[in-house]
Amino acid sequence: MSVEVAFRHRFGAFALDVAFAVERACVTALFGPSGAGKTSIVNAIAGLFRPDEGRIVVNGRVVLDTRQGIFVPARARRAGYVFQDSRLFPHMSVADNLRFGWRRAPAPASEAEIARVIDLLGLSQLLARRPGTLSGGEKSRVALGRALLSSPDILLLDEPLAALDAARRAEILPYLERLRDETKLAMFYVSHTVEDVARLADEVVLVRDGRVTAQGSVFDLLTQIDGAGIDPVGAVLDARVTSHRAAEGLSVLAFDGGQLIVSQIARAVGDRLRVRIRAEDIMLAREEPRAISANNVLPAVVAALRFGAGPQAEVQLACGAARLVARITRASVARLALAPGQPVFAIVKSVTVDSN
Repeated sequence: MSVEVAFRHRFGAFALDVAFAVERACVTALFGPSGAGKTSIVNAIAGLFRPDEGRIVVNGRVVLDTRQGIFVPARARRAGYVFQDSRLFPHMSVADNLRFGWRRAPAPASEAEIARVIDLLGLSQLLARRPGTLSGGEKSRVALGRALLSSPDILLLDEPLAALDAARRAEILPYLERLRDETKLAMFYVSHTVEDVARLADEVVLVRDGRVTAQGSVFDLLTQIDGAGIDPVGAVLDARVTSHRAAEGLSVLAFDGGQLIVSQIARAVGDRLRVRIRAEDIMLAREEPRAISANNVLPAVVAALRFGAGPQAEVQLACGAARLVARITRASVARLALAPGQPVFAIVKSVTVDSN
């Protein structure tokens, strides 16, 4: 699965001029501030408007080429779209909403596939209900199911969590992770929330002022400190459960730079999961600390430094093949005499494990 996007369009005073390509079936986050043009990009992929000029190719199929006069209408693009407000039909039951897209799909899913999607999204207890009786998180799950049952080649999600409170966001994020891990669909996820991007995305396309300013793996782009990427959150790591210390209530995770000890998680040994470490939760030491309460002390090497306008500094660290970012003060950088190439120890105060 591959997607190529390159087009220009003017909306009054706002000009959108973007170009990027994704070469695999994964979750690609279109990330940037409100008004950057992210929703317009997914609308162009979906065929909801015709750009002034450009070309869009989805899995080898040209759906837009203004030079050749090609514009495949939205209904024929096989793009599942999940809007911010779910847009369920209020007069239909959940079961009928789910089958709305299915009835119009060029190759309708089998009953077994319908059952799989219902199970995947935890909808079996909701089928007889109407949208007006559902919570925000439940509506979002039904909207996801309806999009999946349209048999799409690509899934477009326009900030599906934006209207949800923290509790509902926490409810639906595991379902989005299951979609990422089990459907193997190409998914474009619009967001301006770095936490969602860090948790869900494989690839990130950074959009600012109608332009693509950076693109790369979530594991790399979130740790850039050159100002071209996202304000670094510290680290996003792909980890694997290696053991549990039940008597101590701890689990041990392995990643490309060593191991992390975290509070015990309900995952089997061998399971893969994503780990996040905030830049503010990493302390640095020139010598390995001996008597310290922190469970995680990682040997690393200073890869780069960046000083902002205020008192803080960002230190990019190479920890094996992984990258971390520590946010400390300029005074600490000077006191430790930090410089690229210098070995240090990263003391990790807190680890967030994304586990569904």
